[in-house]
Amino acid sequence: MTYFTTTLATILLLTTTTFAAQTRPFKKIYAFGDSYTDTGNTASVGGTAFTYVSNLPYGSTFFHHPTNRYSDGRLVIDFVSESLSLPYLPPYRNNKADTSNGVNFAVAGSTAIPYEFFAKNNLTLDIQRQSLQTQLGWFNKMLDDKKCKSAKTTPNECKAVFDDALIWVGEIGANDYAYTVGSNVQSKTIQDLSIRSVNGFLETLLSKGAKYMVVEGLPTTGCLTLALSLAPESDRDDMGCVASQNKQSYDHNTILQTKIVDLRKKYPQNVIIYADYWNAYRSVVKNAPKLGFKEIFKVCCGSEGAPYNFDVLVTCGSQSSTSCKDPAHYINWDGVHLTEAMNKAVSDEFLKGELTHPPFASLMSSLEYSG
Repeated sequence: MTYFTTTLATILLLTTTTFAAQTRPFKKIYAFGDSYTDTGNTASVGGTAFTYVSNLPYGSTFFHHPTNRYSDGRLVIDFVSESLSLPYLPPYRNNKADTSNGVNFAVAGSTAIPYEFFAKNNLTLDIQRQSLQTQLGWFNKMLDDKKCKSAKTTPNECKAVFDDALIWVGEIGANDYAYTVGSNVQSKTIQDLSIRSVNGFLETLLSKGAKYMVVEGLPTTGCLTLALSLAPESDRDDMGCVASQNKQSYDHNTILQTKIVDLRKKYPQNVIIYADYWNAYRSVVKNAPKLGFKEIFKVCCGSEGAPYNFDVLVTCGSQSSTSCKDPAHYINWDGVHLTEAMNKAVSDEFLKGELTHPPFASLMSSLEYSG
């Protein structure tokens, strides 16, 4: 609590906003991550994962047409934008988009570890070439265009970029583990390399001038339908999910949080919030009936096959697939990605609940009060 109290005091002293901006403490968002955060970059970089994302029923619930989001509607980052009274983030690869309120650099299939690692280990089949380093390169290009090299060398330009910006780092690293399943690469190796990559990425952004940052941990990946369809029935936890995979994500998050604590000590003037995706997902599963979810593991869009309506060969959006009438009753959308209803439930845990550390709501209140 000492760190957070000091940070709030710093914000109250240093943050200056106009009265009109009180309900919009952040004027832009820069987002990073994988398919859980991607608002359309995959379509322009030739992503192979879930080729049919450009087809209905993707996007059918809210947008009523495909938007290259991996869901039936909005993602967590879309609800974050709404909460800040900002427009939905355009993908970086859309050169015609208005980026005055931020940019989304996330790409579906992205890894934390650079692609070269997977190529070296002969793990390149259907693997996205883009990684967190790719996204950082895009971000640097944007900063160059704004004449911001780093806060130390070009303080005025970087101040304009970062002062009223929220950096949202969506979950990243799940693909790293998935791409190495069945290989000789050890899980511990992926853990070490991916966390090192994420930590280096975060420190780079902080050194450039980022002031406010939210970092998502990995979700309970063992609760995804694909994982359940591949794991033996004996490998289950108290939620009914794949125990070994959920433990892998939990252990990853535990180490990631220690790295974030170290970054807070190194950058005491900055606000670095950890978004606990693992426990947010668990909370929804444990309270599913109260939240209106009737199906925890079955997919809404899939094959109609037992027991999960899921077949890895019948991809959502293909001619052979079918979709449910009410996605709001489902947590899993296509076996790997989540429904808009689940994304909304998770975002509520982040934005209104107690599963961000320090609380996101407290940050918002302090910024609005300082106006």
